[in-house]
Amino acid sequence: MAENKRDYYEVLGISKGASEDEIKKAYRTLAKKYHPDMNPGDKEAEAKFKEVNEAYAVLSDADKRAKYDQYGHAAFDPSSGFGGGADFGDFGFDISDIFSSFFGGGTSGTRRRGAVRGDDISVRVNLSFEEAAFGCKKDVSYQKIQKCAECGGSGAAKGTSPKTCPTCKGMGQVRTQQRTPFGVMQSSRPCDACRGTGKIIETPCKKCRGSGYERVTKKLEVTIPAGIDNGQRIVLRGKGSDGEGGGAAGDLIIVVSVRRHDIFERDGSDIYCEVPITFAEATLGAEIDIPTLEGKIKYTIPEGTQTGTVFTLRQKGIQNVNYKTRGNLYVTVTVEVPKNLTSDQKNLLSKFADSCGEKNYAKREKFFKKLFKNG
Repeated sequence: MAENKRDYYEVLGISKGASEDEIKKAYRTLAKKYHPDMNPGDKEAEAKFKEVNEAYAVLSDADKRAKYDQYGHAAFDPSSGFGGGADFGDFGFDISDIFSSFFGGGTSGTRRRGAVRGDDISVRVNLSFEEAAFGCKKDVSYQKIQKCAECGGSGAAKGTSPKTCPTCKGMGQVRTQQRTPFGVMQSSRPCDACRGTGKIIETPCKKCRGSGYERVTKKLEVTIPAGIDNGQRIVLRGKGSDGEGGGAAGDLIIVVSVRRHDIFERDGSDIYCEVPITFAEATLGAEIDIPTLEGKIKYTIPEGTQTGTVFTLRQKGIQNVNYKTRGNLYVTVTVEVPKNLTSDQKNLLSKFADSCGEKNYAKREKFFKKLFKNG
């Protein structure tokens, strides 16, 4: 049987002079790669996992490693005459314990329930365009799980306390042994008597029915910073549900929804709007009203302003949520062509057109010359 086994150093992919740290590192990599939880139903991975654990059980123990270096697999073969045995349960290790020490957890369902962080809670807050731009305060209401006020989270009625589970002696898990081709292997599973808590509650709290936790409604005033945008979040640390077993509380996450504005459109810290002007204002220039977040202001446009012209009003946009700088307001003017003119107005406009001559239509002439040239 020993002749069919691979060399333990070869199994871990290390040299015979490997240090303890190198052995641990190699085992950690291979155990994680072939662990049954990572390869459900894979018989080949399961076999390699057992092979890796067998190799590590020998090479991580100084005495067993010395025997193996001297006699090889025969050191543990009862038929070899060296007095060894193939019962790897005698090595005194638990695979799940080794895996737990390396990766922070045991095999599926074998770790005692420890500190568990509380759940995060998400709440949506609706804001107007102006509230998002300038900031505001909002009242939010949400439900969370917290320690029972009656029993303080113990789950036991007042005047009583949880008892240490007699089955698992407070460990929260029980160990079992199973004989395998490699010997007796130890494994752990949650204690059925205490459901992995290590405690037995003989007289449950009536308010929380022994759970130690209750669902409550909380109200909170939240400060919304100026410049926050649609879809952004505000995280309030520790305002979510309480943790278990000494774990930290979760967070309260405020998700912001900003309603569209009738006039303005936003792009980051900049805002945009369109302002209609008359034909006369565009031609002669004028002082017009421009809407801003703070209200209307007067703005002078030059004569000869064309439709689609964009004017920039510096620092009239929205404050950056992370800085004190403000974006710009970009105003696009659209020239309204007059409709339903009277006969006198049409005559006057015709005279105006005749008086302009061709000098004011240079752009149109240039356009047609280019058109006919390309044609």
